[in-house]
Amino acid sequence: MFKFLRKQKRQKVLVIGLDCGAPQLVFDTWRNQLPNLKRLMENGIYGELVSCIPAITVPAWSSMFSGKDPGVLGFYGFRNRANYSYDKMSIATGAAMKAKRVWDYLSEAGKQVIVVGVPQTYPVRPVNGCLISGFLTPTVQKQYTYPNELRYEINRVLGDDEYDVDVRQFRTEDKDFLLQQIYAMNEKQFKVMRYLMEEKPWDLCMLVDMGVDRIHHGMWKYHDTTHHRHEPGNRYQHAIRDYYIHLDRQIGTLLERVPEETLILTASDHGVKGMHGGICVNEWLHREGHLALLEEPHGDGPIPFEKVQVDWNKTQVWGAGGYYARIFMNVEGREAQGTIPATQYEQFRDKLAEAIRAIPAPDGSDIGTRVFKPQQIYREVRNIAPDLIVYFGDLSWRSVGSLGHGDIYTFENDTGPDDANHAENGMLILTDHQMKDKGCRVAARHLMDVAPTILDAFGLPIPPDMQGAIIEG
Repeated sequence: MFKFLRKQKRQKVLVIGLDCGAPQLVFDTWRNQLPNLKRLMENGIYGELVSCIPAITVPAWSSMFSGKDPGVLGFYGFRNRANYSYDKMSIATGAAMKAKRVWDYLSEAGKQVIVVGVPQTYPVRPVNGCLISGFLTPTVQKQYTYPNELRYEINRVLGDDEYDVDVRQFRTEDKDFLLQQIYAMNEKQFKVMRYLMEEKPWDLCMLVDMGVDRIHHGMWKYHDTTHHRHEPGNRYQHAIRDYYIHLDRQIGTLLERVPEETLILTASDHGVKGMHGGICVNEWLHREGHLALLEEPHGDGPIPFEKVQVDWNKTQVWGAGGYYARIFMNVEGREAQGTIPATQYEQFRDKLAEAIRAIPAPDGSDIGTRVFKPQQIYREVRNIAPDLIVYFGDLSWRSVGSLGHGDIYTFENDTGPDDANHAENGMLILTDHQMKDKGCRVAARHLMDVAPTILDAFGLPIPPDMQGAIIEG
């Protein structure tokens, strides 16, 4: 256990977010090649940061900065059921985020904030300071900053270059083009960040870099020697390492601009692991007799589930694809053509969960699938949650929602090239000059602990509905 010295009045807090930042790479593999992150570790504490369930960008960053789980927030991924119909889905933009996040509490307390690139901040909302929205922003031709005139300052800072809220095409086989996009986005974001830190007053300053996530998904097979598609000696084998080194240098330029008493928190929303393949969840449900079709898929290649003709009067269950699986049950009195009696809901759900956990690898071995009931993992379940949340192979296999694969296993991604899935544990480095015991690797903390820790750093009260705890030991 480490100890803090008696807290002095906090002047500033800097948050460096690395979407998909991998603790094993930062803490171990490349530690000595990342001098700025290494210095933050040596002058603070570090350890893994357990993500929410599901461990994906949305809802993880909002859970981190609100201190509330996805059930309380009421969204369970990028796309969520808008109602109990069979086809209406909604995108969890910033409009879906009803809870306050740390910059809202600080703004209300009169603190000045700079917020850059945090997911689910579009459409933009007022803050006491500056905000540049994150990766779900449809275009920078619309208002993506607060205040609105900040966009024109960004134009002046970048000159002829247009600001990037995300990599435009990260699912591409043109890896040179992918790298060019990632580096360009990073250069622009950090240039703007340095400008804001120098020209705008701030108490809290935070940035989320999406480049780490994009390079992991786009190029993990080139790095990971255990990946089934890894080719030894390939020309991109050091691409991910080189981006981490570049990013570390960029972080160094921010550290040069903060006073010594600044609390610096570096965090990722989840980690990364190699993707072994995909489980075609709807193919499996169809084979098991849970999903009935009016017409069998035919044609070349997989067919998106939305384009398949489902016989809802005979269907019990359907699923959705992604880094995790969302399983929906067709329940009498809930769905319009429900087939599962409401009185048998829990019994059916338990048997279904058991059957899903038993889906083996192609060689018949156990892949270690985990299945979650929302009511058991969230403090509250708001809006419309999946009936089951599934980590195939504990996130080593993705969920594939399309049909027409001819098998329940696939080694092709139906949404484009992608080499990696998410690992549940991200990373945390907390650096504070008031800390007595420094350089300690500590037991894992939870992502929801970040919000109360930031509020506490400013001496602000922790709202009673926050679920996280202050990181102090």
